[in-house]
Order: sequence, then structure tokens, then C-alpha cells
Amino acid sequence: MDFKPLEYIWQPADNSNGYTLLLLHGTGGDETDLLPLGERIGKQYNLLGLRGNVEEHGMPRFFRRLSAGVFDEADIHFRTHEMVHFLKELSLEKGFDADKLIAVGYSNGANIAGAILMLYPELLAGAALFRPMQPLHGIEDPFETEKAQPVLLSAGSLDTTVATAATTAYASLLEANGFRVSLHQLETGHNLTQQDITLAGKWLADSF
Repeated sequence: MDFKPLEYIWQPADNSNGYTLLLLHGTGGDETDLLPLGERIGKQYNLLGLRGNVEEHGMPRFFRRLSAGVFDEADIHFRTHEMVHFLKELSLEKGFDADKLIAVGYSNGANIAGAILMLYPELLAGAALFRPMQPLHGIEDPFETEKAQPVLLSAGSLDTTVATAATTAYASLLEANGFRVSLHQLETGHNLTQQDITLAGKWLADSF
């Protein structure tokens, strides 16, 4: 496989509890985008910001899309395997516990985190997904986890990018495969809000 390393920023915690927040930006962002959010929701966590290896008109993404809301699922498979391979190698280099990764992703970043849940269901310790869409639809076999990891889904009821019914169906699919899902529908659009940050901070404190 022609995997490439990802650009990243690594910020170890002074008194690490062993968990690392894996920060995954939306389209057009980079490895720095969610660092302020990570610092606000979990000061005791290591922070790892990644930049997607795909570019769309000069904007970084984590996987290709065919059009708005239509994903290249073959590329999602490749980029997910590429990211997981990179994370496992980086954990050895930096000395963090790869079994204590908590994904925090926004939009495109939430979707690649969701692909990790589906293709590597036992890998992540949990995931906070802001404005997510179900990334893969062609998986015929279940992707159950026996760990019952907590997953926060934060959707916008006024979001013109993601339909409310689609988010509800996605949450049900994750629950059916063993994840412990908390779904929140906020009265907002696709943008992140203070309410998202507050929700994520409480979810982290309650879950880990």
C-alpha cells in the first residue's frame, strides 16, 4: 500500500492520564484547527492534530468526494487504513497509548473518524463527532465492538448539509453495532457553536 505520513502537531499533556484527543479538521482546515477546542474540552489530555492528505481545490480533506455530500468510498477505505497505519507508527515514536485515542472530528474530520469506527471498531476509545455524515454504506458485514465505546454525535437541526433523519439513522447503526451513542440535535447549522464545546467537555468528563 502506498501510504503517506500525515502532517501533524503533537502536544503531550504535563500530567497525562494516558488518553489522547485525535483532532480532525473539516474541509479546508489543517492540523492546528481544533487545537483550541481540544485545550478547552480536555486540559489533561495529550493533543494530536492531523492534516488530511487529500486536497480539493487547495483545501485539505481526509478523503475525496465526488460532489457535495457524495463520498468516494473506495478512497475512504484507503485513507482510513493510511491514517490508522500512521497512528500506530506515531504512537511508537511519541510513546502514547494507541488504545487510548479519542477522536474529536468536525464535518469531514468527523466522517473519517466514523470510518475508523466502522473499519476498526475496536481501535478508538471513543469519538466526538460534530456534524457527521455516515461515511460508508457498502459494508455488508457487521462491524460490532465489544467495548461499548462512548460516541457523541452533535448535529444541527438547521444544517443544510446533513439531514436530521440521516444522522438519526447513523446513530442507530452505531448503537446496533455496540457503541454507546449520545445524539444531540442543536438548533444551529453546520457551524460549531459554544454549545458543542460545552457538550463535548461534559461528555469527556462523564465518559473517561
